[in-house]
Amino acid sequence: MGTDDTIEGLLFDMGGVVFEIDFEKALRTWSQWSILTIEEMGNRFRMDGPYEKHERGEIDASQYFDHLRKLLELNASNREIALGWNAIYLEEIAETVDCILNVTDSLPCYAFTNSNPTHQEYWEAEYPRAIQCFDRVFVSSNLGLRKPDKKAFETISNETGISLSKILFFDDLEENVEGARVAGMQAVLVKSHLDVKHALENIGAL
Repeated sequence: MGTDDTIEGLLFDMGGVVFEIDFEKALRTWSQWSILTIEEMGNRFRMDGPYEKHERGEIDASQYFDHLRKLLELNASNREIALGWNAIYLEEIAETVDCILNVTDSLPCYAFTNSNPTHQEYWEAEYPRAIQCFDRVFVSSNLGLRKPDKKAFETISNETGISLSKILFFDDLEENVEGARVAGMQAVLVKSHLDVKHALENIGAL
């Protein structure tokens, strides 16, 4: 069975889809520089306004780290905060990367991640096999837009030249999947690598 002609491109989230992440590892690292317990820091940490501004490139790492320093009562340098910030990254999800590598000859593959320059520098170095899967990686801090904003998906459609309805999007967060669907994309909620595999099989790409 050939690739379904209604799908002309694939778009993948990265953290939670292509590689594992664990935000508690950041808290555990930061705990050595805070008077707060890990639980107390976890209760305070939010994907709040400054977090979203950082991911849209509206504030830089130093400004965001100042926010974290106050929020989590960190007596830590920017380098030390970055150490915890990057500790969230775990292993590549090899089964998913293998699936993507198997379809790159038949469909263009892109990634779209809500991220920031500190994280981008880290994951570009840490996951070379995964990054090489993609024709292009769209990063929210470069676009000035983040998921699940409709305009973010529209911008990617314009940049790739593929209409929204012909892009199949994979993400591990329901709000991002719903946002993509509202924008007009086909989308898959990813809970394991099998969700990616089965979706690609369903369109005849594997």
